[in-house]
Amino acid sequence: MALTRSELREKIMIILYQYDLMSSNNVSCNIENIMADNMEVANDFVKDMVYGVITYKDELDKLANKYMVNWNISRIDKTGAAILRLALYELKYTDTPEIVVINEAVELAKKYSDDSVRKIINAVLDKITKE
Repeated sequence: MALTRSELREKIMIILYQYDLMSSNNVSCNIENIMADNMEVANDFVKDMVYGVITYKDELDKLANKYMVNWNISRIDKTGAAILRLALYELKYTDTPEIVVINEAVELAKKYSDDSVRKIINAVLDKITKE
């Protein structure tokens, strides 16, 4: 059975989290293997989003940091960072409606991050969409 876009975003967040965790601990990792481990069937949306976030990670982090008050993306948990990067990439590089991106990110944050991180993610995305 095909996964919904919400379920695919959750898979993307998990893939990005695993990749970030392994990379930051200097563990050799292959993004294709991480995707294969998390997806029963290859999916172009997942692949495009994962490669997009990885490609533009530095740019996405700068954008996030610009809108955080007394914080930066490296201080939030890796799960929250993966959610925020995914949402920023989707806002900036896809035609997904802003309200959908924000709602999906907040729902993922409710499930995987604490309330303070959820609020940071919501605030950053809200500020970006209002500019």
